[in-house]
Amino acid sequence: MKPSAFFALALCLSACGVARPIQESDNTKVEVKTVVERVVDTAYVELPVIVEKVATLDTVSVLENKYAKSAASVSVGVLTHSLETKPVREPVAVEKQIVYRDSTVYRDRIQTVTVEVEKKLSGWQQAKLRVGGFCFFLIILIGLYLIVSFIYNLNLKKL
Repeated sequence: MKPSAFFALALCLSACGVARPIQESDNTKVEVKTVVERVVDTAYVELPVIVEKVATLDTVSVLENKYAKSAASVSVGVLTHSLETKPVREPVAVEKQIVYRDSTVYRDRIQTVTVEVEKKLSGWQQAKLRVGGFCFFLIILIGLYLIVSFIYNLNLKKL
């Protein structure tokens, strides 16, 4: 046999790689953590400054508390009465709610695609896929070499 014939036979017997299926799926899991924290805070309420005056025929009077001061006096037979509120900042406890939200997304994607084949593979094609084109080619070359060397040895013994 010519070397080009071996080369042509090797090209015919070699094959491409095995097709592998593609697997895809989508698995999404969302984990949300919510923490509510209550904090007591202090707010200040400012009272407005109010001034009122009243005049009556009476005696002297003075009233005072932490929010207002009232003074009344008689002069020339007329009672003058004044009421003034004091500028006070009154602390008021306010409960404040702080919400912390944290979310974690876990995503796994695996998708399996099934491809239908027109017909099943023959035994030759299945064997070639299992062993692989290159290894199969080497096995055939070794087998041919053994057969040719055996026939050549038989021809030498007959001569």
